[in-house]
Amino acid sequence: MATLRALECLVAVADSGSITQAALLLHSSQPAVSHQIASLEREAGTILLRREPRGVKLTPAGRAAVADARRAIEAAASAVRSARAAGQAAGGVLRLVSAQSLSVALLAPVIRQWDRRYPDVAITLRESTSMDEALGLVDSDEADVALLPTPSSDRFTITAVAEEEIVLATTSGHPLARQSAVRLEDLQGAPLVHFAPDNGLSAWLDQSFARAGVRLEPVMRTSVTTAAPQLAAAGLGIAVCPVSAVSDGFPGAVRPFSPRWIRQLVAVTSGEPDPLVARFIGNLRSHGVRVPRGVRAQLAEGGPSAGGSSAGRSSAGTPGPSS
Repeated sequence: MATLRALECLVAVADSGSITQAALLLHSSQPAVSHQIASLEREAGTILLRREPRGVKLTPAGRAAVADARRAIEAAASAVRSARAAGQAAGGVLRLVSAQSLSVALLAPVIRQWDRRYPDVAITLRESTSMDEALGLVDSDEADVALLPTPSSDRFTITAVAEEEIVLATTSGHPLARQSAVRLEDLQGAPLVHFAPDNGLSAWLDQSFARAGVRLEPVMRTSVTTAAPQLAAAGLGIAVCPVSAVSDGFPGAVRPFSPRWIRQLVAVTSGEPDPLVARFIGNLRSHGVRVPRGVRAQLAEGGPSAGGSSAGRSSAGTPGPSS
């Protein structure tokens, strides 16, 4: 296969019309350039240059080869530029997979910032309700980083990025809405807008309720994390969900648990993050989880709000699933 150096020699000879001048342009020697051209001609099985008294001229085969040689040289230079930009965290492709509810609350502000600050970085995002699916995408190198509640697997590199609160969502007129904070035992027997089995929150909440000795009555299930609090606000039951699932302008009541129920959010990578991923993770740590002002005000009635806290706070709850 033709080497990049041979293609550079061919282009230099074509541009200068002389092997001697080509050698000067390439900071090489005339025999070295001639050797590269001869090697290229053997590879092509045809003559590329015609030597004349006043220099050299390209044959038709040589002219055809030069066009592709220029593209190959530019492609090689572009590859180096792209690698350098990614190494300096200023360019490249960043592939994200995220728990469904975190796209807006955690990722959107940082992605928007990167779109303005690093226009040469292309960011792709896949959402998932399954932690196993998200971790599988990282493991198979289909994603560079997954943003999730802390996984139990120790096969990955885990970097804490934020904490978020697990909250109760219900109608404004619900008896529990009159409390500044809710205990898990207060939920005994309540109708629950629950999550479908394909959403990892379903099994995790069932386990959490069972450990607390609390039994609720699921009245309907949804796969979409952000749908649960909306259905609860419509009066179909209560919902227990991450605060990231509660949207701005939420029409119902949001209450914290007592004690505060916190889960840690982490960035999961297959190894030590490269510069591009490390910079993105650093920005996530700086921003934390965005909690709408109205939701934050409701939670503040029960004590200091945990929403949007930094990753350095201690966690007061069991790590959650991908949701």
